[in-house]
Amino acid sequence: MSFENFSASLIRYPQLGFSLDSSLMDLQQDWIASMESKVQKAFSDMQALESGAIANPDEGRMVGHYWLRQPALAPTAELREQITAPLASLKQFAADVHTGKVTNPAGKRFERLLLIGIGGSALGPQLVNDALGGQAVLPIHFFDNTDPAGIDHTLATIGSRHFETTLVLVISKSGGTPETRNGMLEAKSAWEKAGLEFGKYTVAITGTGSKLDQFATDHGFIARFPMEDWIGGRTSVMSTVGLVPAALQGIDIDAFLAGAAAMDEETRKTDAATNAAMRLALCWYAAGKGRGEKDMVVLPYKDSLVLFSKYLQQLVMESLGKELDLDGNKVHQGIAVYGNKGSTDQHAYVQQLRDGVANFFATFIEVRKGRNGATIEVEPGNTSADYLQGFLRGTRKALYESGRQSITLSIPEVTPFTLGLLIALFERAVSFYASLVNVNAYHQPGVEAGKKAAATFLDTLNAVRGRLTADAKSATEIAYEIDADAEDVYHCLTHLAANGEVQISLGKNPAEDCFSL
Repeated sequence: MSFENFSASLIRYPQLGFSLDSSLMDLQQDWIASMESKVQKAFSDMQALESGAIANPDEGRMVGHYWLRQPALAPTAELREQITAPLASLKQFAADVHTGKVTNPAGKRFERLLLIGIGGSALGPQLVNDALGGQAVLPIHFFDNTDPAGIDHTLATIGSRHFETTLVLVISKSGGTPETRNGMLEAKSAWEKAGLEFGKYTVAITGTGSKLDQFATDHGFIARFPMEDWIGGRTSVMSTVGLVPAALQGIDIDAFLAGAAAMDEETRKTDAATNAAMRLALCWYAAGKGRGEKDMVVLPYKDSLVLFSKYLQQLVMESLGKELDLDGNKVHQGIAVYGNKGSTDQHAYVQQLRDGVANFFATFIEVRKGRNGATIEVEPGNTSADYLQGFLRGTRKALYESGRQSITLSIPEVTPFTLGLLIALFERAVSFYASLVNVNAYHQPGVEAGKKAAATFLDTLNAVRGRLTADAKSATEIAYEIDADAEDVYHCLTHLAANGEVQISLGKNPAEDCFSL
């Protein structure tokens, strides 16, 4: 560690209050020079992406999340209108809810939100809520899975007496995502049991003409906002997906978009020495030798950013985790991401980070301002914020002394603007890194394969249901009857038994277990 190396490698954007310190990543100038052709190709690829090139060939789609914070970049007037019109509409809708112009059927104002979505349709809004929603005009709850116990817990937290003042947001591009559909139907059932007409309390955020769009029309939803096919779930937080709930919470979405636009502007420049997103991508490449050999541990030293590692987990791993490169070669690319928050991690897995397997690099996120308002000394001369800074700097140094590399990102405080710039920074770093390692960041064949496998299991489950009788049968017998894999059938049967649909008689082993109605 040296001050000279720190000074030479630090990238600062003073007008944004942002800096990136890569001095502990040990990037060598000759190595950076050797990457120049890849770097220039990545800049060129980014320019093509922002100009409207087809980036998702599986679905023939452009990728336009960068346009959301600077609509003038969109390549056609129609696309620009698809950004600006919904933005104006959602702002007006939020204002109408806040002022009581939009109410429930009884004329009561809405007091809270229930957001139903999964993946990027929930995780982005959850991050924004955790980071910025502490003083929300409308507090928010989430259905972000198809776990019935989790759904019941959220409904109990809201309380049935408050359903009539809860505005429901259902978010699904296709309207066919099973987890979101299930959550919507669970909420609809709960509202109807409370004597409420579900549609009069509900807003849809979905693709025009989708299954959800049609459901919303048929059931008289209060409002519908569009999701465009050129927005992917993991990059949707600055579309209607994230902006509708944020605006309803009273969060400054203009500042949120402005922060992202400001980072885009800085990292659109093709000088690699001053481009923070490219520096991140190069750090990732160097740490993992361009093959993802090291995990990324994300350590935000601020409670409000605890979900940032989870958000980056989806953004990075879904974007970069690919079997094939753009030339069709098997490469099995990706970077594993995990993390929690500092200084909580001092009492958890930092022990392994320092002394265990050196299979990671760390990304520290420093928030310089400790708190708003007056503070106290927790011991003579020191505040809680002093300790937090001490743990960050101490952990960073201790890791490096043990040969563990790290990056440190710094922002002045957590605001809509700075959260926007952090999200934009990582979005662009992902795009750059994907180009450096020659993979497509904007499709997800593995996710689709999992969905198909789940659908196959449900088909088997229903076939099993159709063969059950009062006479006990084994999994092998039923598997023969429906021409299915015996282990798959066994798991169907134990699922049905656990949920009270069948009786199980245990044998010496699973093959001898028997099931009956």
